[in-house]
Amino acid sequence: MPDMAEYCDVLICGGGASGMMAAIGAAMRKRRVILLEKNEKLGKKLFITGKGRCNLTNNCPEAELMDNIVSNPRFMYSSLRNFSNTDVMAFFEALGLRLKTERGGRVFPLSDHSSDVIRALEKRLRELDVDIRLKSEIKELLFEEGDKRCCTGARVKDSAGGLYLIKAGSVIVATGGASYPATGSSGDGYSFAREAGLQVIPASPSLVPFETEGELAARLQGLSLKNVKVRIKDGDRKVWESREPGEMLFTHFGVSGPMILTASSDIRPELFDKGLSLHIDLKPALSLKELDDRILRDFKESLNKEYKNALNRLLPSKLIPVITGLSGIDPYKKVNGITVKEREALAGLLKDLSLRIKGVRGFDEAIITRGGVSVKELDPKTFEAKKIRGLYFAGEVIDVDAHTGGFNLQIAWSSGYAAGSYA
Repeated sequence: MPDMAEYCDVLICGGGASGMMAAIGAAMRKRRVILLEKNEKLGKKLFITGKGRCNLTNNCPEAELMDNIVSNPRFMYSSLRNFSNTDVMAFFEALGLRLKTERGGRVFPLSDHSSDVIRALEKRLRELDVDIRLKSEIKELLFEEGDKRCCTGARVKDSAGGLYLIKAGSVIVATGGASYPATGSSGDGYSFAREAGLQVIPASPSLVPFETEGELAARLQGLSLKNVKVRIKDGDRKVWESREPGEMLFTHFGVSGPMILTASSDIRPELFDKGLSLHIDLKPALSLKELDDRILRDFKESLNKEYKNALNRLLPSKLIPVITGLSGIDPYKKVNGITVKEREALAGLLKDLSLRIKGVRGFDEAIITRGGVSVKELDPKTFEAKKIRGLYFAGEVIDVDAHTGGFNLQIAWSSGYAAGSYA
């Protein structure tokens, strides 16, 4: 070994979910592990997931889990089989973390505190004598040429700004994607992969809100709609539709909420450049005819009221002036004077409230990153680069992403555990 170089069996780059699990997987096999994290603490992004509650996996059948992986689900098959969602739950419960399952199979710590998840992982890392080094940043990976190119360690910048070498039998890159850059996700792993000669699929924000045109969303800012359905169209062609009624939220710039985030994950990024339209069905449980009958019943009970005061049983108060204006009916018109044609137009509006989509928000607001190290470059069982011995990738840095609901963290746990175990 050269002077001033340290040695370890497994060097982990990144102290997020996949990095910590990779370190645990390697250390459980009695390997000397060094875990490098450039932030001042581990799990900085993990801390804010699930609005600080940490939706750590989903308690669903295997087939449903696979269905919720959007990009390259087949690549994850082996690692999910080896360290499944039930394995993840058992793992954390064995560490003393009590869990609960909520609507949609979402699994949270019973305490609703993501800090408890991080604390459990840190405790296990200490038990396994993992050498954790904070404020330590990988500057470059080290390689040696031979019958097959090998990754042999890294050049590291410490908290004082000094550089030193760590020689390692294996290196695992678990540096995250490009989302939430304030947590340290700056795309370093993509650079390491490119420098190693591996293909990287361009990164784009995913599980991210939409920006919309006009003032409609801003007027409804803060309004949360429940039990609505959404369609997204490219001209007359439908490109996405919610499977079942769900929740969405209006913001000062557009729309957000679970259904919108899911749509952003499913729709190819290039389609947003074409100018898509968003169509909201406010009453998906009713057909157009049934909704017209419902409106007629409400109107019969309010015959002498003005139109603007006759929709309170049908719509949230914040939505009423917007719908009143869009319907084209005089808001001061008495309900008993509204025509059949006007009433039918109102029903049609409630079944298809539309906005134009300008695009998606940036990485600052994206929950995850779409894109990353191409799965074609990696062994799906071990997560080792096919071209380079001893170089592994895990977590969000890989081109695998999923819907909301704990599925992305499950990918992190499974990929991290596989990489650490085999490294």
